[in-house]
Formats: sequence, C-alpha cells, structure tokens
Amino acid sequence: MQAWNPFRKLTGFEWGLWLFSLAMVTLSFLFGGGHPLTLAASLIGVTALIFVAKGEVLGQILTVVFSLAYAAVSLRFRYYGEMITYLGMTAPIAVMSVVSWLKHPYQAGKSEVAVARLTAGQIAWMSGLGLIVTVLFYFILAYFETANLLVSTVSILTSFLASYLMFCRSPAYALAYAANDLVLIVLWVLAAMDSLSYLPMVVCFAMFFCKSNKKLRTGCIAE
Repeated sequence: MQAWNPFRKLTGFEWGLWLFSLAMVTLSFLFGGGHPLTLAASLIGVTALIFVAKGEVLGQILTVVFSLAYAAVSLRFRYYGEMITYLGMTAPIAVMSVVSWLKHPYQAGKSEVAVARLTAGQIAWMSGLGLIVTVLFYFILAYFETANLLVSTVSILTSFLASYLMFCRSPAYALAYAANDLVLIVLWVLAAMDSLSYLPMVVCFAMFFCKSNKKLRTGCIAE
C-alpha cells in the first residue's frame, strides 16, 4: 500500500513557490533577527497555504498549528485582535473544516475537497454576523488598547469572511483571503517599523497574497 505523501502532488511551480517562500522568510528573519517563534510561525504558514490552495486537508491541519504560533507572535506586539481571531475563530474553524472537507471529498478516496455554492441564507448569515463581529470586536480591542486599532478591526472582518467561506467550501474564500492578506501586510509593516524582528511576518503574508492570487486565477477546490 502506497504511503500518503501530499508533497508528491505538488507541481514543479508549486515546489518552486514553496521553496522560494521558505527562503524569503528565512532571509528576512536573519536580516531582522527576533524570536524564533516568528520564524517558525511564518514557515508553517507558507507551507499550510500551499496545501490549502490545492484543497488538501493537510493544509487545514497545518493552519491549526499556524494559528497557535501566530497567536503567540501577535500577543508579543499587542495585536490582541489577531490573537483572539486566530485562537477563537481561525483555529476552531480550521478544525471544523478538516471534518467538513474529509466528509465531502471531490472523489472517493481523494483528499481534495468538493466545492459548494453559497445559498442566499448563508450569505445573509455571513453579512449579519460579519457586521456584529466587527462592531463588537472594535470595542473589545479598544478596551485592551490594541496596537493599530482600525487596521486590526478590519482584519477581524476579513478573517471572519475568509473563515466562513472556507468552512462552507465556497471558492469565494480565495477573494476574502486575498483581502485579508493585504490587511495583514499593512498590519505587520506597521509592526516592523517598530521592530525589524517582525519582518518575517510581512514576508509570510506577502507570500500568502501571491498564493491567494494564484487561487483566484486557477481555483483550488474541485468542481
């Protein structure tokens, strides 16, 4: 019986993009210094997204690990919104997505997930909950004196939309993730202006954005 090896499914381009991402994150860490956890979180993150982009369940598993490491890095810079979002929303939804994706494979015996289309009811729920979550967290983050409050609040909204669409197995999640990546690039650029030790997070989300663009062009969940 052939051992499960998701890496053998990567194309030459995907191998190149992944290795390039690892190299860029590592170089930015060597340049800026800082805590090894920042490097570890960034390396796990760019690896997770490679497999999420292919609709592989492994991507969701790695997303859970990334969420824990990323939350710890966010806490160090008082990005409490990021910490709460990834521990309280991204990680749990990634766990639920693992179950959902395993239950809805593209083909029997395959690890790629099948696509689902949003209903009008799901869109209404997403819009309503997104508004409530954003307003609620603005005041929560303001109370805890979160760094870069307005950008952090926008990140809450884009993270929620991306996670909701991911769980629903909607191809539109790639658009939400692309928007979230742009917000996070701005967020960590602001942090890196204070300390270059956060530069790997800028590179990490820049790689996320490049891969999100690839998902938008090609799609990642099997029809």
